[in-house]
Amino acid sequence: MDLSRREVLLGGGGLTAAVLLAACGADDSGGSTAGRPSGQPAKPRRGGILRVGALGRAGAITRDPHGTQANESDYLIISLVYDTLTVPGAKSNTVARLATKWEPSADLKTWRFTLAPGAKFHDGSPVTAEDVVYSLRRLRNTPAGASRLPGIRADDITADGTGTVVLVSADANAELPLLTRLTTFVVPKGTADAAIDKAPGTGPFKLDWFRGGNARLVRNDSWYGGEVHLDAIEVKIFESPQAMANALLSGQLDLASNVGALAARTAKGRPGIQTLRRPNDMAMPIAMRTADGPFADPRVREALRLAVDREAMVRQVLSGYGTVANDILGTGDPAYARDIPQRTRDLTKARQLLQQAGFDTARTYELYTTEDIAGLAESATLFATQVREAGVRIKVVKQESGTFWDKTWLNAHLYTTYWGTNDSVVFFAGKTMVSGSGQNETAWKDPAFDEAYRDAIGTADAAERTRLLRKLQEIQHQRSGYLLWGMADGIDLAKSTVRGLPTLPGYGRVRLEKTWLTG
Repeated sequence: MDLSRREVLLGGGGLTAAVLLAACGADDSGGSTAGRPSGQPAKPRRGGILRVGALGRAGAITRDPHGTQANESDYLIISLVYDTLTVPGAKSNTVARLATKWEPSADLKTWRFTLAPGAKFHDGSPVTAEDVVYSLRRLRNTPAGASRLPGIRADDITADGTGTVVLVSADANAELPLLTRLTTFVVPKGTADAAIDKAPGTGPFKLDWFRGGNARLVRNDSWYGGEVHLDAIEVKIFESPQAMANALLSGQLDLASNVGALAARTAKGRPGIQTLRRPNDMAMPIAMRTADGPFADPRVREALRLAVDREAMVRQVLSGYGTVANDILGTGDPAYARDIPQRTRDLTKARQLLQQAGFDTARTYELYTTEDIAGLAESATLFATQVREAGVRIKVVKQESGTFWDKTWLNAHLYTTYWGTNDSVVFFAGKTMVSGSGQNETAWKDPAFDEAYRDAIGTADAAERTRLLRKLQEIQHQRSGYLLWGMADGIDLAKSTVRGLPTLPGYGRVRLEKTWLTG
């Protein structure tokens, strides 16, 4: 499974929270000094070791920054050791990292990325455009490379001098820099073995050791991105959010990522523990196959959307720590069309549509799910109960993670899925809905949607692009294969001594370079 597919684990298990901490002092990196007790120092303090718990399974450990990232623990470690060209921002979708600026050609097909001056690998060697070209080509040549850098061939990634990288897209793409946020980790040119304990990175922390998914990282005092406050970060892998939360409560950790509803409730009111909540952290849609099978008729898909009780789903599955969604992916995007009327439950119309479509209500249909994250299987069970009131019989089939992602995902007629980094309508449109996209979860092919997508990403003017994106969202809302009933909040538990934790969802949450300890 591809990194961007599993990357949602970065917003995964935390489905409920006790309090929402205000983002006081946040900058565009998404860092925060929220929750500072009175009398505590307001300015970052240098020093200290942050002990972090992160989710992962021993059998899915990956050390290659361009490999399949099945564990959040691996991705956290890799993201602190290696840099991407760009990262998500608090004020805009894409902000600078290893690339300080980017400029498009007039036709929006050729993009020039200028690298940060003074950037060095951990072995002291300078970062050059050739290193970045090698890394991006290596990424593009992975099995999932076409979906990681859509529209860009390996040969169309070149260097111009030592400080500029040129990417040429097959089509006009005003949002191309957004594609470089998540997986474009840079290793030295010619790296044969890019394992994290062999290939130096450029990030804010250097690897001290890596054992069985656990790692110790030490501060990179030569990081081009500014001062790093912590002396070190120790990452410990946990297979369950509850075990991780228990470790925090017993004093073994300073920060626990992605705790579920039970863990958050357990921690509520505990002295010395802060709970951080991030809206729009994870989408949990139900995918309905549109190419063939019982849900190919758009009237059937609309009926299912009308049969679901979204408020009850958020209340019961997410313990109320989430928001009702409207069947459009990318709810955190500034261009998200909030003026499209919210779809609500209408069982009468749902039954009428099923009858008009000739849907066989005597048959039982299978809904596949997995227990990768807290709430996913529960959402399937509650959905099956709700649509039964419209006359649709659903049997929930729970599968082991490997079976689900290897066999069911992209192929089944009806299944649950989930995504993090939910801040871009364009990201999801290009990755999961355009005809021929590498991760088209519902096998959807809609010429009008494809045209709307091309028009939007091919438009340089931001205001006009927002207008065109609304048309794209209207089509998705009306007839895509997604039933997105709600958005889960992301949750971290941390000791009250931890400051500067990132507040952004998805990938933004693993960026701990500005985190610090009060003592």
